[in-house]
Amino acid sequence: MEKHIVKADGNGAIDVNGQVSPVTYTVGLKRGKGRSYEVDIRLMAPRNWLLQRGFEQDAVLVTQSGARIPVYHDDGRLDPADTISIELTARDDSCTSEVDLMRKNPEFDGADA
Repeated sequence: MEKHIVKADGNGAIDVNGQVSPVTYTVGLKRGKGRSYEVDIRLMAPRNWLLQRGFEQDAVLVTQSGARIPVYHDDGRLDPADTISIELTARDDSCTSEVDLMRKNPEFDGADA
């Protein structure tokens, strides 16, 4: 099981084929190898809203910093028989310093480590 050292929530938007809707998301931080950090991003989106917009496996999360991050449905193509809320996830392991981490993820500002 992964051990996150910090979790924080953010407000952004989800973009599916150019159609945008507000969304909340969670970012989880854990130490990577060496001096790097790994950030996991998770959000829940309504299945029907996704299907109506032609969602298949990926969308774009627009974070509160304005970053556009691809998010994915890990269970293959979305199906009308799937649960009502669909989890979309992303992982970023490119942060190599605390400054880089905070620039990319302002959600952690004020979060307790």
